Amino acid sequence: MCWSATADLWAGLGIGAVGVACLASVRRPGDALLAALPLLLGAHQIVEAAVWRAGGGAGTATLAWAVIALPLLPLWVPAGALAAARPADRPRLSAPLAVGTVTAAFLAYRLATRPVTAEVRGHTLGYAVDLPYAPLVLAGYLAATVGALLLARDRLLRLLGLVTGAGAAVCALLWSTEFLSTWCALAAVASLLLLVWIRRRPTVTHRPLSS
Repeated sequence: MCWSATADLWAGLGIGAVGVACLASVRRPGDALLAALPLLLGAHQIVEAAVWRAGGGAGTATLAWAVIALPLLPLWVPAGALAAARPADRPRLSAPLAVGTVTAAFLAYRLATRPVTAEVRGHTLGYAVDLPYAPLVLAGYLAATVGALLLARDRLLRLLGLVTGAGAAVCALLWSTEFLSTWCALAAVASLLLLVWIRRRPTVTHRPLSS
Protein backbone atom coordinates (compact mmCIF):
# COMPACT_ATOMS: atom_id res chain seq x y z
CA MET A 1 0.00 0.00 0.00
CA CYS A 2 1.01 3.60 -0.52
CA TRP A 3 0.05 6.77 1.29
CA SER A 4 -2.78 7.91 -1.04
CA ALA A 5 -4.96 6.77 -3.92
CA THR A 6 -2.87 8.74 -6.42
CA ALA A 7 0.40 7.29 -5.12
CA ASP A 8 -1.03 3.76 -5.27
CA LEU A 9 -2.26 4.27 -8.83
CA TRP A 10 1.02 5.62 -10.19
CA ALA A 11 3.05 3.05 -8.25
CA GLY A 12 0.86 0.30 -9.66
CA LEU A 13 1.31 1.51 -13.22
CA GLY A 14 5.08 1.83 -12.81
CA ILE A 15 5.48 -1.58 -11.15
CA GLY A 16 3.24 -3.11 -13.80
CA ALA A 17 5.47 -1.64 -16.53
CA VAL A 18 8.45 -3.33 -14.87
CA GLY A 19 6.45 -6.56 -14.94
CA VAL A 20 5.91 -6.22 -18.68
CA ALA A 21 9.67 -5.72 -19.13
CA CYS A 22 10.33 -8.79 -16.98
CA LEU A 23 8.04 -11.00 -19.06
CA ALA A 24 9.52 -9.65 -22.29
CA SER A 25 12.98 -10.69 -21.02
CA VAL A 26 12.06 -14.29 -20.13
CA ARG A 27 14.29 -16.84 -21.87
CA ARG A 28 13.42 -19.87 -19.73
CA PRO A 29 9.80 -21.05 -19.46
CA GLY A 30 10.27 -21.86 -15.78
CA ASP A 31 11.10 -18.22 -15.02
CA ALA A 32 7.76 -16.86 -16.23
CA LEU A 33 5.95 -17.15 -12.89
CA LEU A 34 8.50 -15.09 -10.95
CA ALA A 35 8.88 -12.71 -13.89
CA ALA A 36 5.14 -12.03 -13.75
CA LEU A 37 5.24 -11.20 -10.03
CA PRO A 38 5.67 -7.43 -10.64
CA LEU A 39 2.48 -7.50 -12.73
CA LEU A 40 0.65 -8.99 -9.76
CA LEU A 41 2.19 -6.44 -7.38
CA GLY A 42 1.30 -3.61 -9.74
CA ALA A 43 -2.29 -4.83 -9.99
CA HIS A 44 -2.36 -5.00 -6.20
CA GLN A 45 -1.44 -1.33 -5.94
CA ILE A 46 -4.06 -0.33 -8.49
CA VAL A 47 -6.72 -2.31 -6.63
CA GLU A 48 -5.76 -0.49 -3.46
CA ALA A 49 -6.20 2.84 -5.21
CA ALA A 50 -9.82 1.77 -5.64
CA VAL A 51 -9.99 0.97 -1.90
CA TRP A 52 -8.80 4.52 -1.18
CA ARG A 53 -11.40 5.97 -3.56
CA ALA A 54 -14.13 3.99 -1.83
CA GLY A 55 -13.06 5.28 1.58
CA GLY A 56 -12.26 1.79 2.81
CA GLY A 57 -15.16 -0.42 3.78
CA ALA A 58 -15.88 -4.03 2.86
CA GLY A 59 -16.46 -3.71 -0.88
CA THR A 60 -15.21 -5.66 -3.87
CA ALA A 61 -11.90 -3.77 -4.05
CA THR A 62 -11.12 -4.56 -0.41
CA LEU A 63 -11.81 -8.25 -0.97
CA ALA A 64 -9.71 -8.30 -4.15
CA TRP A 65 -6.83 -6.65 -2.27
CA ALA A 66 -7.06 -9.28 0.47
CA VAL A 67 -7.20 -12.20 -1.99
CA ILE A 68 -3.94 -11.08 -3.62
CA ALA A 69 -2.18 -10.23 -0.37
CA LEU A 70 -3.25 -13.25 1.67
CA PRO A 71 -3.85 -16.56 -0.15
CA LEU A 72 -2.32 -15.76 -3.55
CA LEU A 73 1.18 -14.50 -2.68
CA PRO A 74 2.21 -17.42 -0.39
CA LEU A 75 1.39 -19.72 -3.30
CA TRP A 76 2.79 -17.60 -6.14
CA VAL A 77 6.25 -16.87 -4.73
CA PRO A 78 7.32 -20.42 -3.69
CA ALA A 79 5.77 -21.89 -6.85
CA GLY A 80 7.77 -19.41 -8.92
CA ALA A 81 10.99 -20.12 -7.04
CA LEU A 82 10.47 -23.86 -7.50
CA ALA A 83 9.73 -23.53 -11.22
CA ALA A 84 12.85 -21.41 -11.78
CA ALA A 85 15.17 -23.74 -9.82
CA ARG A 86 17.45 -26.37 -11.25
CA PRO A 87 16.16 -29.95 -10.86
CA ALA A 88 18.76 -30.72 -8.18
CA ASP A 89 17.55 -27.78 -6.04
CA ARG A 90 13.84 -28.47 -6.27
CA PRO A 91 13.49 -30.92 -3.35
CA ARG A 92 14.44 -28.29 -0.76
CA LEU A 93 12.23 -25.69 -2.42
CA SER A 94 9.25 -28.02 -2.16
CA ALA A 95 9.03 -27.33 1.58
CA PRO A 96 8.17 -23.60 1.25
CA LEU A 97 5.59 -24.46 -1.41
CA ALA A 98 3.99 -27.05 0.88
CA VAL A 99 3.87 -24.53 3.74
CA GLY A 100 2.51 -21.89 1.37
CA THR A 101 -0.21 -24.23 0.13
CA VAL A 102 -1.44 -24.94 3.66
CA THR A 103 -1.21 -21.25 4.62
CA ALA A 104 -3.01 -20.13 1.46
CA ALA A 105 -5.78 -22.70 1.97
CA PHE A 106 -6.38 -21.49 5.52
CA LEU A 107 -6.37 -17.83 4.48
CA ALA A 108 -8.70 -18.50 1.55
CA TYR A 109 -11.12 -20.27 3.88
CA ARG A 110 -11.12 -17.32 6.30
CA LEU A 111 -11.76 -14.86 3.46
CA ALA A 112 -14.60 -17.03 2.18
CA THR A 113 -16.28 -17.27 5.58
CA ARG A 114 -15.38 -13.99 7.30
CA PRO A 115 -15.67 -10.36 6.15
CA VAL A 116 -12.59 -8.26 5.47
CA THR A 117 -12.76 -4.50 5.96
CA ALA A 118 -10.49 -1.54 5.25
CA GLU A 119 -10.25 1.72 7.16
CA VAL A 120 -8.52 4.95 6.15
CA ARG A 121 -6.15 6.03 8.92
CA GLY A 122 -4.47 9.24 7.85
CA HIS A 123 -1.80 8.27 5.31
CA THR A 124 -2.37 4.53 5.72
CA LEU A 125 -5.07 1.96 5.15
CA GLY A 126 -5.79 -0.55 7.87
CA TYR A 127 -7.22 -3.96 6.93
CA ALA A 128 -9.07 -6.24 9.33
CA VAL A 129 -9.95 -9.92 8.93
CA ASP A 130 -10.67 -12.45 11.64
CA LEU A 131 -7.55 -14.65 11.78
CA PRO A 132 -7.10 -17.11 14.63
CA TYR A 133 -3.58 -18.42 15.31
CA ALA A 134 -2.22 -15.22 13.76
CA PRO A 135 1.45 -15.75 14.82
CA LEU A 136 1.43 -19.25 13.32
CA VAL A 137 -0.19 -18.02 10.12
CA LEU A 138 2.36 -15.20 9.84
CA ALA A 139 5.21 -17.69 10.36
CA GLY A 140 3.83 -19.88 7.56
CA TYR A 141 3.37 -16.87 5.30
CA LEU A 142 6.96 -15.70 5.77
CA ALA A 143 8.36 -19.22 5.43
CA ALA A 144 6.57 -19.57 2.09
CA THR A 145 7.41 -16.18 0.62
CA VAL A 146 10.70 -14.98 2.11
CA GLY A 147 11.87 -18.52 2.88
CA ALA A 148 11.50 -19.71 -0.70
CA LEU A 149 13.72 -16.87 -1.93
CA LEU A 150 16.34 -17.38 0.76
CA LEU A 151 16.59 -21.08 -0.14
CA ALA A 152 17.19 -20.34 -3.82
CA ARG A 153 20.66 -20.99 -5.19
CA ASP A 154 20.64 -17.80 -7.28
CA ARG A 155 22.33 -14.93 -5.42
CA LEU A 156 19.95 -12.28 -6.72
CA LEU A 157 16.94 -14.25 -5.52
CA ARG A 158 18.55 -14.66 -2.10
CA LEU A 159 19.21 -10.91 -2.07
CA LEU A 160 15.57 -10.37 -2.96
CA GLY A 161 14.62 -12.53 0.00
CA LEU A 162 16.80 -10.49 2.35
CA VAL A 163 15.52 -7.18 0.99
CA THR A 164 11.91 -8.37 1.16
CA GLY A 165 12.22 -9.65 4.71
CA ALA A 166 13.99 -6.57 6.06
CA GLY A 167 11.83 -4.18 4.03
CA ALA A 168 8.62 -5.83 5.21
CA ALA A 169 9.70 -5.40 8.83
CA VAL A 170 10.42 -1.69 8.30
CA CYS A 171 7.19 -1.13 6.37
CA ALA A 172 5.16 -2.92 9.04
CA LEU A 173 6.73 -0.76 11.74
CA LEU A 174 5.92 2.46 9.88
CA TRP A 175 2.41 1.22 9.13
CA SER A 176 1.76 0.25 12.77
CA THR A 177 2.50 3.82 13.85
CA GLU A 178 -0.07 5.06 11.26
CA PHE A 179 2.59 7.54 10.11
CA LEU A 180 3.20 6.46 6.53
CA SER A 181 2.75 3.35 4.41
CA THR A 182 5.71 2.38 2.24
CA TRP A 183 4.73 -1.06 0.93
CA CYS A 184 4.64 0.31 -2.62
CA ALA A 185 8.30 1.32 -2.33
CA LEU A 186 9.19 -2.22 -1.26
CA ALA A 187 7.18 -3.65 -4.16
CA ALA A 188 9.03 -1.34 -6.56
CA VAL A 189 12.46 -2.39 -5.24
CA ALA A 190 11.51 -6.07 -5.41
CA SER A 191 10.26 -5.65 -8.98
CA LEU A 192 13.48 -3.96 -10.11
CA LEU A 193 15.55 -6.75 -8.53
CA LEU A 194 13.44 -9.29 -10.42
CA LEU A 195 14.06 -7.39 -13.65
CA VAL A 196 17.82 -7.52 -13.06
CA TRP A 197 17.54 -11.21 -12.20
CA ILE A 198 15.57 -12.16 -15.30
CA ARG A 199 17.87 -10.23 -17.62
CA ARG A 200 20.94 -11.97 -16.19
CA ARG A 201 19.50 -15.44 -16.58
CA PRO A 202 21.35 -17.48 -19.20
CA THR A 203 19.49 -18.73 -22.23
CA VAL A 204 18.65 -22.43 -22.21
CA THR A 205 20.86 -24.31 -24.63
CA HIS A 206 19.84 -27.65 -26.06
CA ARG A 207 22.45 -30.24 -26.89
CA PRO A 208 22.09 -31.74 -30.37
CA LEU A 209 20.85 -35.30 -30.46
CA SER A 210 23.62 -37.76 -31.13
CA SER A 211 23.15 -40.02 -34.09
